[in-house]
Amino acid sequence: MPLQPARLEFNPDGTPYSAAFDDIYHTAHGGPGQARHVFLGGNDLPARWQGRDRFVILETGFGLGLNFLAAWQSWRADPQRCRRLHFVSIEKHPFTATDLTIAQQAWPEFAELAAELQQRWPLLAPGTHRLHLDDNRVVLTLIFGDATTQLREVDASVDAFFLDGFSPVKNPELWSPYLCKALARLAAPGATLATWCLARPARDALAAAEFDLERRPGYAARREMLVGRFRSRRPDRHPLPAERRAIVIGAGIAGSTTAHRLAAAGWQVTVLEQAAEPGSGASSNLAGMLRPLPSADDNRLSRLTRAGFLATRALLAALPDARWSPCGVLHLAREAEHEAQQRRAVEKLGLPPELLQFVDRAEASRRLGQAVNIGGWWFPNAGWVQPPSLCKAVLAAFPERITTHFNVAVDRLEKVNNRAKTGWRALDADGAVLAEAPVLVMASGAAAPRFAQFAWLPQVAARGQVSHLPADGTPPLDVVLFQIGYAMPEIDGTRLIGASLSYEDDEATERVADHADNLARLRLTLPGFAAGIDPATLHGRVGFRPMSPDRLPIVGRVPEALPTGSNARLHALPRQPGLWCVQGFGARGIVWSALMADLLVSQMEGEPLPLEKDLVDALDPGRFLLRNARRAGADGDDS
Repeated sequence: MPLQPARLEFNPDGTPYSAAFDDIYHTAHGGPGQARHVFLGGNDLPARWQGRDRFVILETGFGLGLNFLAAWQSWRADPQRCRRLHFVSIEKHPFTATDLTIAQQAWPEFAELAAELQQRWPLLAPGTHRLHLDDNRVVLTLIFGDATTQLREVDASVDAFFLDGFSPVKNPELWSPYLCKALARLAAPGATLATWCLARPARDALAAAEFDLERRPGYAARREMLVGRFRSRRPDRHPLPAERRAIVIGAGIAGSTTAHRLAAAGWQVTVLEQAAEPGSGASSNLAGMLRPLPSADDNRLSRLTRAGFLATRALLAALPDARWSPCGVLHLAREAEHEAQQRRAVEKLGLPPELLQFVDRAEASRRLGQAVNIGGWWFPNAGWVQPPSLCKAVLAAFPERITTHFNVAVDRLEKVNNRAKTGWRALDADGAVLAEAPVLVMASGAAAPRFAQFAWLPQVAARGQVSHLPADGTPPLDVVLFQIGYAMPEIDGTRLIGASLSYEDDEATERVADHADNLARLRLTLPGFAAGIDPATLHGRVGFRPMSPDRLPIVGRVPEALPTGSNARLHALPRQPGLWCVQGFGARGIVWSALMADLLVSQMEGEPLPLEKDLVDALDPGRFLLRNARRAGADGDDS
């Protein structure tokens, strides 16, 4: 269901008001004072985060961002603050950036922080949005959707709950026993909660979910408020890493962005790359396309590519040395039935027009600058990215934390497991140790299955060839065009088109036949576009993409490649300590890179994850072991 943005309305006294819930967003006696007294004070903050490595707050109802701004400001002002503050907030009806800016002008004390928040405010698309603020020390995870369904998709260890939804009379679902049990699932040892709500059904539901409750003096006209503490003593399921040192194998787009996100989280990272510079393998194209892939049912690929697109856009905005252009991407339909499907997808998803539009044939022709015979999707803020420049930019962002070694060939991996230390070594062909660390991340793309620990990985290398056309030999093209092939705007005098795709094909040299196929696909879309160009005169590039069987990335802790029963579950699979992978990007490395790096590092750190649990499970390397086991079980049943 499409998101319904909140409408900015005010009571006669100027208090922000929701007509949808017939309730106010905060007390008329001062929103910042209420936030500090009820939610910070009620959770004994800032005292409880002092001296901690990280502290996690979860809020039900982001609203105008008042509680977040108050928490951020308090954290900033505290010299004993935790190293990193995570704030997770769910909002069913988020405000537009414009309305948020107008409303937050009422709190001049937060002006600096509000401006940074407004600048990073995401497009109003369903799902999880991750904002890295204050030099990566404050992480805001916004979940746009209904808390009654989205809470079960959150993976976090929460230290403090801000229960700030509209009143139980106006919004009973947000105070139900079901939702309170979901809070308990997320509670860290010693977790606390605070709310202004004293309604008996809410108190009963929280008490049944193992929260010990007490009343405290309220704020302004409210005489009392409610606080609570989680009574369960179960162990923390999201421990901190014992040591923040890691090896990353590969300096393509997967390895480079992973090293960058690790360094941003405070890790010391050693990157080993067999080529002479970053982005030399499957990531070495002159340019690649950056856009999501929608679907009318908003399936997992649709949700993941949307989240990945937005995450990569946010990363690029912070990297002035990365070459890219938000020139727009025009994805034309293949035929009339496909065009109708594209139109229905846009109507059903209801995404912001800044993210996705449907354009008819006339509008597509206008945007392209030449006639086409069909319409399709228009992504106005999508475009092209030069992968090697992105790899170089992210590796250079933290020179004090990232050490790179090029022209280094890793021959094998060796587990370290003795009394003094545990971890992994990367060895060359002579057995010399290239690097050693408690954690190792495999990000070597198509080469990964040749290592013994990844021989089970069902990843294949798909050969792709792109063609470079002289830009002065074709008409102008100002947007990225895609239909059955793609064509890029001119970059340094060259127009990139492509790309071929073949399996069980290890030919590393260019083939004239593939250049001819690339031209043929382009001419089906634009018949006269590359007229007169002889494929025999063209040059380009051949690369080998690491493809997974389901076309989704392979990200997470590496499982033991052991026989698995057909009733096994992902969380129960034995894992290889300290061994992780970020693999299987296929042809979507640019779209996946920033999001998958954030996911991997969040898992390592035990932090709130930047994706819903069902999507995280869909990316887990162990999924293939489970599928094989279930197939084997089914075959056994038939025998």
